[in-house]
Amino acid sequence: MNLRLIFSISKSLLLARLKQTVVAAVGVTFSITMFVTLLSFMTGLNIMLDGLILNRTPHVRLFNDIKPSKVQPIDASPEFKGDYNFISSIKSGAGRKEIYNSGAIMQQINSDERVLGLAPRINAPVFFNDGAIEITASINGVDVQEETRLFHFNEYVTTGNPIDLKNVSNSIILGKALAQKLLANVGDVVQLTTSQGERFPLKVVGYFESGLLDFDKTQAYASIGTVQKILGKDKSYVTDLQVKLKDILLAPEVAKEYAELFQTDAEDIQTANSQFETGSRVRSIISYSVGITLLIVAGFGIYNILNMMIFEKMETIAILKATGFAGIDVKRIFLTIAMTIGFVGGMAGLLFGFLLSSLIDQIPFNTAALPTVTTFPINYNIVYYFIGGIFSLITTYFAGFFPARKAGKVDPVVIIRGK
Repeated sequence: MNLRLIFSISKSLLLARLKQTVVAAVGVTFSITMFVTLLSFMTGLNIMLDGLILNRTPHVRLFNDIKPSKVQPIDASPEFKGDYNFISSIKSGAGRKEIYNSGAIMQQINSDERVLGLAPRINAPVFFNDGAIEITASINGVDVQEETRLFHFNEYVTTGNPIDLKNVSNSIILGKALAQKLLANVGDVVQLTTSQGERFPLKVVGYFESGLLDFDKTQAYASIGTVQKILGKDKSYVTDLQVKLKDILLAPEVAKEYAELFQTDAEDIQTANSQFETGSRVRSIISYSVGITLLIVAGFGIYNILNMMIFEKMETIAILKATGFAGIDVKRIFLTIAMTIGFVGGMAGLLFGFLLSSLIDQIPFNTAALPTVTTFPINYNIVYYFIGGIFSLITTYFAGFFPARKAGKVDPVVIIRGK
């Protein structure tokens, strides 16, 4: 049968029930609009949160954890040799948190072609003195330039310039929440006490906001040299080596290799943030599920409209078959109607989805929890538009398939006699 004739008849049937056709197309448009917008927003949110985590988290972290000795005194005793000894409440042995031979390790890591960069760090517990009150916190000694290059430290310093840690002697950047507890303004001098009881004055040169209030209440940053001086350690003293790789997927393999090679503890980013990654996957699954559900609902609407159209156009179908149209031709007519609704509604949905996403992208989003984010995050990945378009056609095809098959089986003799 002539395809042009089939399209012409399909067009006539669509226009004959224009109101119902528009309603069906609007249903598809709404579903695709919500599908695209929801996916664009949720994946944009995931990318933003992933970025916040990835920016500040090393791909591989080397450190020496304080833990109990594997060989306990009872195991070395001849009296109990060969016995199975069960020991509870084992205390950690005396040990230093520093990484031994850190200079040679850093040199070897920097020569690794898989490594993008390396930032040493010192983390130490301290007390900030506020009159007679001591506030427990941690001070992080960092290489400011490497910390900024690899982990975007400058993006979280909301007041002051992070390079001042290097240029200003005995300086410190406080977490904004910690500074508020200490009533410390930029330019003030704060007193801190080490775990050994040594008191040290430091000048406040800025504030940082990580987006995590509990973290900002207990953390402060200084140059690595300043912290070494506070702790009375030499220039080789570091407690952490933060490694950033060129390919993040290599992190588990590299962490295992470095742990064996340097005899240190090593943690990769996938292990450190496993719960966060699970949350991202769950949000994506929910977004796809809601979007597909909307499309299925729209498909039922098209199914009902085509069923009603077939019921009302039984005589027209009988005449078409009596004049030489085969069942497959009638089936093609109604499939063409369904696919037309799906195509027009889908294209309109993609357009409105893009416009709605663009509108959301312009809405200001200012919060102290996320100082680096200024608007709602949107991901304009063309893949989501492609998926939305394909789903609209697939959904409407199956919505029209069964009514079209029913129309193709209509017996014209029965219809005409029944009249």
